[in-house]
Amino acid sequence: MNTLLAILLSVSITANIDSTTLKIGDQTNLHITAQTTDGEKVEFPVLGDEWQKGVEIVSQTEVKTSKKKNLTLYERDYTITSFLDSLFLLNEQPFVVKNSQGEPTGDTAYSNTMTLNVIQPFAIDTTNAITDIKPVVNMPTPWLKWTLWALLLVLTVVVGSWGVYYLVKFLKIHQSKGVDLPVKNEPQRPCEEVALEKLDAIKEQKVWQQGEEKRYYSDLTDVLREYIAGRYEVSSQQQTSGEIVAGLEKKMQGEQKNLWQQLRQMLQLADLVKFAKWRSTPDENEQMLDFSYSFVKETTPAKEPETNNAQENTQPTENENLNTESKTA
Repeated sequence: MNTLLAILLSVSITANIDSTTLKIGDQTNLHITAQTTDGEKVEFPVLGDEWQKGVEIVSQTEVKTSKKKNLTLYERDYTITSFLDSLFLLNEQPFVVKNSQGEPTGDTAYSNTMTLNVIQPFAIDTTNAITDIKPVVNMPTPWLKWTLWALLLVLTVVVGSWGVYYLVKFLKIHQSKGVDLPVKNEPQRPCEEVALEKLDAIKEQKVWQQGEEKRYYSDLTDVLREYIAGRYEVSSQQQTSGEIVAGLEKKMQGEQKNLWQQLRQMLQLADLVKFAKWRSTPDENEQMLDFSYSFVKETTPAKEPETNNAQENTQPTENENLNTESKTA
């Protein structure tokens, strides 16, 4: 690496190159650093596509400015290359010195010169005659491969269309005959049975005793929402607590009015714990679970007594009694 520091007044220009030896067509980076004191500036030279004849500039960065104590540093990098087998002396470049207002002071600083050796990595036989460029090679068209793919595509379409046609025909025939496809109907469990089972599971888990009050209240309100949706046909899963309470106000009248008011208070407490980071007391946690049990049980309709048909069938009718008496007489 060839580095030379040229000092002119209080301005210094430093130029260095990463590699002084290149193969034809290879690239290397050339770094320029200008250093000035406070109150002075420099203007980099405007270079086109060449540093000089035979040395081309592939790219150049923007000028970077930085401060170091009372000095100002200007930096720019150039990527250069060459396609000539030669030893180059890279010329010095002029840098215009300006004052703090950006006006030229009339002074010029120069970068140092550098050497760049560009070599030919292989020997060229100049005794051979010049020949034309070889013509473009015409590759044979893979007709057989394309034909096989086309046949496979046609076969897939035909088989798929045949399958769809006969499936539609099969469904139409069975529908016209009134034959329905078998549907597995699973018996639906009563909503109060499901709710009480889930409440038992929450009670066994003892979530709030482990410091997870938010999860505890979320589980309880989910059970109540599901039960209310099944019992009162209120779409409570996507509604807020206030909307649920408002929807139940007309459905829960009479003796259930007090239960409705308790539900409103419990849901408000649950919202405070879930969304407002309210710290509930152990008594409130127990009351929430007890109320959930009570709400499900008290809103479950009473079961109708089953008629004892067997007992009715065993009682003799009036005609049977008359026949018996006549036979006895």
